[in-house]
Amino acid sequence: MPNTPEVGTVVKADLVDRVYDKVGFTRKEAAEAVEVVFEEIKNALVRGEDVRIVGFASFNLRDKKARKARNPSTGEPIVIQPRRVLSFKPSKQLLQSTNRELDEHKTP
Repeated sequence: MPNTPEVGTVVKADLVDRVYDKVGFTRKEAAEAVEVVFEEIKNALVRGEDVRIVGFASFNLRDKKARKARNPSTGEPIVIQPRRVLSFKPSKQLLQSTNRELDEHKTP
């Protein structure tokens, strides 16, 4: 795709182009549709909600407690502050589809 900065990377502009090609929206409508989807995912996460997109993946928030650790450079003890982390868990369908090509090239 022309907007891809490096081989193997899909950027938001590529998604807009694909929505434009497949759905028949104008480029502006396609860009708005992609932006709305991302914005709604972000808004749900900000509200503390998990996001599940069946057949694709889940985005889950988890609260981590404060903990003691050591600075690897100095060995000095530090406290890592509590924080919220986001995890991405691909669906079984996504994992199967990304591994299908590998499975087809296996020799018995």
